[in-house]
Amino acid sequence: MSRQLSKQDQLGFARQLLILLQAGLALLNAIELIYKTAPKSWHTWLQNIHAQLKNGFSFSQCLRLDADLFSMELINLISVSERTGDIELALKTICEQLEAQIELRRKVQQALAYPVITLTTSLALVIVMMVWVVPVFKDVFAHFQAELPGPTRFLIQASSVLENYFLELGLGLVLSVVIFFCSWKKSVRLQRMCDRLSFRLPIIGPLLRLATLTYWCRTLGHLITSGLSLPDALRVTAQSSNHWLSHDFSAEVFKQLTRGWPLGEALTRADPKQILFDLETLQLLRIASESGSLDSMLCKRANILGSELSNRLNTLSQTLEPLLIVIVGIIIGSLVIILYLPIFNLGQIV
Repeated sequence: MSRQLSKQDQLGFARQLLILLQAGLALLNAIELIYKTAPKSWHTWLQNIHAQLKNGFSFSQCLRLDADLFSMELINLISVSERTGDIELALKTICEQLEAQIELRRKVQQALAYPVITLTTSLALVIVMMVWVVPVFKDVFAHFQAELPGPTRFLIQASSVLENYFLELGLGLVLSVVIFFCSWKKSVRLQRMCDRLSFRLPIIGPLLRLATLTYWCRTLGHLITSGLSLPDALRVTAQSSNHWLSHDFSAEVFKQLTRGWPLGEALTRADPKQILFDLETLQLLRIASESGSLDSMLCKRANILGSELSNRLNTLSQTLEPLLIVIVGIIIGSLVIILYLPIFNLGQIV
């Protein structure tokens, strides 16, 4: 069994549990009922939770025993609800948070799917032409008595290299990707560097930055609304972050707060170059922290940033589609023109 539940699975579990508790079932009975209808992949950890509940453990303690299955945000929200006695509110908050995260990821994936598919298809088409089509023209050009144009010679030489070393180049590329992926999984330093560089990517970088900031504001806002103190909420936000820049930023804000700085100044000191935060968000959070409305401001700001991200993604999709068609047309058209240049020149000579 996989040792990590997807956000969709966590949302499904939280929804089912919320519905059963609202129907009046006790927690232990709700877990038993969920077990009867759950997928087989859930059975092991549901049995563990059920057994620990019967042994007198609290629900949050049961979840912490399988902390690699559930996000720290979910566990801490349940823990806070046990102190306040309102687990249903915590589950509602968890469902809202997970739904927002899943929807945000879906929109990003949907916006990037078309460009990735188009570029991958174009690359495959170029490789097919270089490996199978260009060599045919090479044999035809061998019978020409005239010197080939420079672009055609270069294309034929590139095709010969690709044709002769196709397997070696392919294996080298696959091996490089595997080595990088393994190094990335083991090296926190490399992960941090990649996350930092991701914000500098053209077109995609600003979208990733906006998505990360949206996630940060929504997570911190929900945690504070649920009853966590600001330092504890920052700690949980750092633990549940899926981006190292956001994690390090949360940890740095926590450090500045412990040194006695107010939140507005702590945010500025943690992100002096405004790599993650925009000026408007900084000012709004500074004002909200001074007026005592930080939790509501964080949630409102997350909604505004989420709407802005959706608009940008829609604009990007509408802009990239014709642009990519033009780019693909230029690439394929250039290859065809380069291949037919010698024939054009021969016709002029005749």
